[in-house]
Amino acid sequence: MRHLSVVFSFFIFVNFSFSQTNILINDVEIFNGKDQKTIKANVLIVDQLIHRISKEKVETDNYENITIIDGKGKFLMPGLIDAHYHAMFASLPQVVLLTSDIGYVNLVAGKNAENLLMNGYTSIRDLGGPVFGLKKAIDQGVSIGPRIWPSGAFISQTGGHGDFRLPNEIPSDPNRGLSYAERINAAAIADSPDAVRLRTREQLMQGASQVKLMAGGGVSSVYDPLDVTQYTENEIKAAVEAAENWGTYVTVHAYTPRAIQQAIQAGVKCIDHGQLVDEATVKMMVKKNVFWSLQPFIDEGNTGNLSPESRAKQLEMYAGTDNAFAMAKKYKMKIAYGSDVLFNKNKASKPNAQLLKMKRWFDNYEILKMATADNADLLALSGKRSPYKAKVGIIEEGAFADLLIIDGNPIENLELFTDTKSNLLLIMKNGQIYKNKL
Repeated sequence: MRHLSVVFSFFIFVNFSFSQTNILINDVEIFNGKDQKTIKANVLIVDQLIHRISKEKVETDNYENITIIDGKGKFLMPGLIDAHYHAMFASLPQVVLLTSDIGYVNLVAGKNAENLLMNGYTSIRDLGGPVFGLKKAIDQGVSIGPRIWPSGAFISQTGGHGDFRLPNEIPSDPNRGLSYAERINAAAIADSPDAVRLRTREQLMQGASQVKLMAGGGVSSVYDPLDVTQYTENEIKAAVEAAENWGTYVTVHAYTPRAIQQAIQAGVKCIDHGQLVDEATVKMMVKKNVFWSLQPFIDEGNTGNLSPESRAKQLEMYAGTDNAFAMAKKYKMKIAYGSDVLFNKNKASKPNAQLLKMKRWFDNYEILKMATADNADLLALSGKRSPYKAKVGIIEEGAFADLLIIDGNPIENLELFTDTKSNLLLIMKNGQIYKNKL
């Protein structure tokens, strides 16, 4: 018992806290994340939260050590949210990720997380990877990056989208131990309701805010054609029940109608991707109030050096993207925006290039609302398993002070995000200023 007490004392010691911050931003044009109409006002931030929004002068006599910023009439908005990210997998080639020391992978991921924040992303929903350590480092101020809603390892059946084992590791041998991807908690292979339940509970135990299952074939995975349906309804239901017992939800990777419908029947709350959807499946999503996390997947050539087999799957999936967005718009579904950048340093270095692709289907206001308030609604599905207890993605009293000030109006000109070095004048997360060019 004495040893356990020492361990807990250590965790308390390393749990750094941020000092109280009082900041007043005067004279800004505010987009609150929801409403297209902006307002001119002043924003008072006290101890990480938005304390007051006022069109009148805000008196500061009652606040010690307050920093006053002249917003100069510039555009203030919530920090951006990427609802489908892989912080550990975004910027390194797949073969490097599966063969490198995890310490190196963490350092590269930390650098990429800093780049995300400096491009305006103050929150991400991480949908697979050994990200718990990076999240802790960011939360404690050891590293710089966005808030992370982590899934931990994505859970996959044998031969599924999350099975990275080599052919010579099959058949499975319990005496040989776990594969490298499983040992570092990148993936968890499970092949029965009981096994899925166990792996789900392991991720929740480590701090997962939601659970990610692979419910259908994928592009980058080796063994599974795109059309295959993965897991049975009972296996998915085991994960759903375990997650619901913890007050949270399951999301699934799925492209095809059969995979999506089976997952919904099992009780999942969110579909990620869905590019090959049909109308009957969309109607089912609407009826069951399922969130749709769509990505702007359009052909840009074989930028990831995919094998001929994976490239063929990629082109098949790309061919459905326009139809998927059209269906989502037809049925007025609330769509989450996510980039799902994988294994590509160049794409990871320019996160807003993915956001701008959304102009193919939506106007600038719709895109900004999607990447702020709508994505925040998806994060809120984690309920009490959310690692952060105030609202994000919105500018209102009581919400986290995750704010951007932009030199220009992105509702009129979203291309301002192509040059964040010049056009992002202020970046704030949790009431802490990471950039100020005002």
